[in-house]
Amino acid sequence: MWGGRFAAGPASVMREINASIPFDKRLWKQDIAGSKAHVAMLGAQGIVSAQDAATIAAGLDQVAAEYENEGVPVNLDLEDIHMVTESRLAELIGPVAGRLHTARSRNDQVATDFRLWVRDAIDDVAAGLVALQSALLTRAEQHVTDVMPGFTHLQSAQPVTLGHHLMAYHAMIGRDRSRFADARARMNECPLGAAALAGTGFPIDRQMTAAALGFDRPTANSLDSVSDRDFALDYLMAATQCSLHLSRLAEEFVIWASQPFAFVTLPDAYSTGSSIMPQKRNPDAAELVRGHAGRIAGCMTALVVTMKGLPLAYSKDMQDDKPPVFEAHDLLALSIAAMTGMIETVTFRTDRMRALAESGYATATDLADWLVREADVPFREAHHITGRAVKLAEDRGVSLAALPLGDLQAIDARITDSVHAVLTVDASVASRRSYGGTAPDQIRARIADARAQEQGA
Repeated sequence: MWGGRFAAGPASVMREINASIPFDKRLWKQDIAGSKAHVAMLGAQGIVSAQDAATIAAGLDQVAAEYENEGVPVNLDLEDIHMVTESRLAELIGPVAGRLHTARSRNDQVATDFRLWVRDAIDDVAAGLVALQSALLTRAEQHVTDVMPGFTHLQSAQPVTLGHHLMAYHAMIGRDRSRFADARARMNECPLGAAALAGTGFPIDRQMTAAALGFDRPTANSLDSVSDRDFALDYLMAATQCSLHLSRLAEEFVIWASQPFAFVTLPDAYSTGSSIMPQKRNPDAAELVRGHAGRIAGCMTALVVTMKGLPLAYSKDMQDDKPPVFEAHDLLALSIAAMTGMIETVTFRTDRMRALAESGYATATDLADWLVREADVPFREAHHITGRAVKLAEDRGVSLAALPLGDLQAIDARITDSVHAVLTVDASVASRRSYGGTAPDQIRARIADARAQEQGA
């Protein structure tokens, strides 16, 4: 490739370190698409003849068919997917293949290919997240009224419903979808035609190639076009945040599947056994999702550090932009699929959830609120009164609802028998009717909103 300038070939180590074909072969579909759009434009502009353009396009289709059927050959001497494709094209159609690279560089070529790949990756993730949200909605609908403990600091705080809890993750995934959508909209500009860094003197039509490849417009600055990897960083940052949400859900499944909690029974399809302990049912799928979040965050950090000190325009460091994106995408896709499968098939132990919701004095706030609302007690005083009631119930080993009225009135005479109506977990949940609260009517309304949004999307 470098015969006109270099008299000697590369050292063996240079050959290995310089080649990216082992990983960038994943870009072959995008590389073929970009080349076909480019040669069609060259033909339309008269930069190459119509006959040559047609010959090159037909040759590219043949190369694509070979890749589809046989895979991309790995030849370190040809360095990357661009030169592997160009070399095979020359074998098929002869010297006319050399006209394909007119008015472009590998710099704008790879920038275009990589954007196309990341755009496709975003579309794949978006479809997976839609399926995950749908699974969360379905299970939330099934458990609108099933009470469970709501936690802060992993301590029983206030009763909520399982449907409300699942809808919290639906909201998180909704934000993930919006981040990926924002990233896609921002990156949808075409670098093709920026050439090495300064543009080209050929009369190219960048609007034509941008439109052919589904971009909104060409990029506006040729230097930025070939040196920008913000689109890859945007993808990795959105992937990292999404993986954190998946990891939190996975962590809850790990905890909930443990015997002390026993909130869920994970299906066999997402569990493993032990090589020595036959009784074990390990939540390995959830644990691996949790582990993948760290690896995805590491991929994001790797590219951030690679890009942080690069001057304009292209530097060879940027060849290392693709492996972390590829790895993160593969891990994220697996994590989304695993969590969707677990949500769809997990058995929720709602009887156990209710029992623990009733055992942790989770309705203490309801007693304090009743004092404020019915007895006109300032909240801080009501908090103190309730604390004494909780201490008494704890000493006697009973729930707040089981304390006799006389004992409650001994703590504060303003308490009346009507207080018992608010001290059950069902009454507590039903009272949380503020927008976004855990009351079943609120949950049903939020599910209806989500369903309507799904249908309008």
